[in-house]
Amino acid sequence: MAADFHRPTRFPPGMFEDFLGGQDPAQLSRVAHDTAAALLARVRDDPDPEVVERLVSYTDRHGIDAIAELWSQASAKSLPGALWRIYLLRTLIRQDPAGIALAYQRGAAVSRTIDQVVAGAVQPTGPDEVRDLADRILRGAFAGDFAVALERAAAFCRVVAAGTADLADDADAADRVAPERSADLTRRALRLVELGDELMSCAKLWRHESLD
Repeated sequence: MAADFHRPTRFPPGMFEDFLGGQDPAQLSRVAHDTAAALLARVRDDPDPEVVERLVSYTDRHGIDAIAELWSQASAKSLPGALWRIYLLRTLIRQDPAGIALAYQRGAAVSRTIDQVVAGAVQPTGPDEVRDLADRILRGAFAGDFAVALERAAAFCRVVAAGTADLADDADAADRVAPERSADLTRRALRLVELGDELMSCAKLWRHESLD
């Protein structure tokens, strides 16, 4: 599912490229797990704020392709899979902060859960607030409680999914002649639900020291 969100960008030099030499699936899987574990352990052992900020903003400078090449094929219930999904969520938000903010606002209005509390977005939630939340979640993954960061990301996905589904209902009622927008929004909502479920599964595994 996560690969559905990928948008090709230029392949960056530097940070990750040295790990991308082989094409053997077993080797690539091992590299994905090793690099994810090494990166997270190094930063969490010494959470230098400057290093954390460089990791948070890495895809702003280089695009997401290097991370996608390294981690996107990993199991959804793995450490590289979890890191990939948090980076992916941040990229989705930064690609369309206004649209995500609208869906989040609608989801918070219709949701009957505490997901918006868990996600922790500042109210009222506009484009700047969702961008800031994405940064705080990714920063927390490196320098805070990793499970909490995953849970916040999962909750955010569920709120946005609820809002997107509600917007799909509006689009369906408003324009029955051209139902494509409603169908697109419905598919997006389903993908967000799946992304949230994957992130929550990773959080549970991390708490049981079983995410590798």
